[in-house]
Amino acid sequence: MKLYYHVTGQGHPLVILHGLFGSSDNFYTLSKYFGEKFKVYAVDQRNHGRSPHSDVFNYKVMAEDLYDLLVHEGLSSVYLLGHSMGGKTAMRFAFDYTRSVDKLIVVDIAPRAYLPQHDRIFDALFALTLDKYRTRGELDAALAEKIQEYAVRQLLLKNVSRDDSGAFKWNIDISSIHRNYENVNAEVVCERPFTKPALFLRGEKSHYILDQDLQGIQAMFPQARFVTVEGVGHWVHAEAPQKFAEQVMEFLTSD
Repeated sequence: MKLYYHVTGQGHPLVILHGLFGSSDNFYTLSKYFGEKFKVYAVDQRNHGRSPHSDVFNYKVMAEDLYDLLVHEGLSSVYLLGHSMGGKTAMRFAFDYTRSVDKLIVVDIAPRAYLPQHDRIFDALFALTLDKYRTRGELDAALAEKIQEYAVRQLLLKNVSRDDSGAFKWNIDISSIHRNYENVNAEVVCERPFTKPALFLRGEKSHYILDQDLQGIQAMFPQARFVTVEGVGHWVHAEAPQKFAEQVMEFLTSD
């Protein structure tokens, strides 16, 4: 599968993977910032953004998608950064294609399995009949009936665009994601540790990486460093972009 991606800057390649219901656009501003030092590839994973849709949706095939991208671009090795679902893809890729990863950054996700926690979002998205609405304001008001958090609604509505007739359409394959949701929450299995440098960033208010996860992560990533960003939740890069960027830059530019 040929993924959509946009490229910014020059230097050693840095690949960025978004989370569930996200897209490469989530990292638009940060990509420009990182592009001052690196050649940034911001990627839409399958069933998201402008990448193709598929009934097959799991971390094995998403890692394969990424490897195909590297081959297409002639990249022998990269720095790899992933948030949430993208972090799990990044971990799986680091295990399966270790030679292709120089440094790994995982943002607010552990390799363990998670309980379902997006039912409210799926219900809201399936209830939204796009052809009933003419403006994004109308869409936002309809979504607000089930999703009170403005920031969450804005993230979800980034997945809506207009077709050639001007009508709204989904860019994500909600049905496939929902059918494969168990795979999104699944554990990332480690057959052999990833022994290169790794940085795990977590939000202080987030529950995705708990203190009891750290020992298990360290066993799978012996060189892992852990940084907790104060005052933020799961969306570390959106809630504290400057602190996030500083931590990433420090890690990537250090020996």
